[in-house]
Amino acid sequence: MTSKPLDLDAVRAFIHVAELDSFTRAAEAMETTQAAVSLRIQRLERRLGHQLIERTPRYVQLSPHGVAFLERARELVGAHERALAVFREARQRVTIGISDHVAGPDLPALIARLTTQDPQLLIKVRIGSSGDLLQSYDRRELDAVISRLNLGRDDGEVLAQESLGWFAGAGWQPRAGEPLPVATSAEPCGVRAMAGRLLDTAGIPWIETFVGGGVSAVAAAVSAGLGVAALAPRMLPLGVIDVGVKLRLPEIPRLPILLHSRIQSGPALDLLASLSAAFRSAVRA
Repeated sequence: MTSKPLDLDAVRAFIHVAELDSFTRAAEAMETTQAAVSLRIQRLERRLGHQLIERTPRYVQLSPHGVAFLERARELVGAHERALAVFREARQRVTIGISDHVAGPDLPALIARLTTQDPQLLIKVRIGSSGDLLQSYDRRELDAVISRLNLGRDDGEVLAQESLGWFAGAGWQPRAGEPLPVATSAEPCGVRAMAGRLLDTAGIPWIETFVGGGVSAVAAAVSAGLGVAALAPRMLPLGVIDVGVKLRLPEIPRLPILLHSRIQSGPALDLLASLSAAFRSAVRA
């Protein structure tokens, strides 16, 4: 007797929940409701005869059967997309800019997510400062940009609001009577400019002791004891601590992560929905 085929939408829902650790984020990625995602997962579990996802009020994780099924699920969806690609027109090209201050240590996982999208999509990724990427976007060199809030702009869709703090190495101590040593990214950098304005407004003398080419370089400088830096907690290496209260440094406002896009339809829009959900999940984790 022939087995009933699996519902591909249910399999996709399972993959999204597995990758995002959240029914809410999976629903955002699929542009549907959390209830619809839950129903698809339940139907898939009944069809397979095994629980795939263990749910509690505090977390979502794969069961042993879910772990075993995940790679097969990806292969199934990938094979389906490759079969459909035979009848599609030339590959759609999409170029996405991601701010270094937004991507951080989550970048490898984000790139991996991009590579599992529709095989008919030719995806290019550019990493840089929010200001530079938005200028390229305005010149129509980029189809979409995920950035921090940039001065002078009020466009873009807010994906998440992220907290920042003042961080330093665990054993670091400021020298009495000397300006506060600060590690920053190179210009143009909105976080750098904001941190300087906050310190100036608070009347705190400061000096740049390290200017790096990206967030990872700044985090390394802080870890090495070269000073303090305004960073998001998810950007931090081990051994770095929040010193804002101890040093009486000004509170840093939550900064939005924004999506700027002119993509309106097709596989590229599905890609952006999935990528946006991944950023929301990373920031709120």
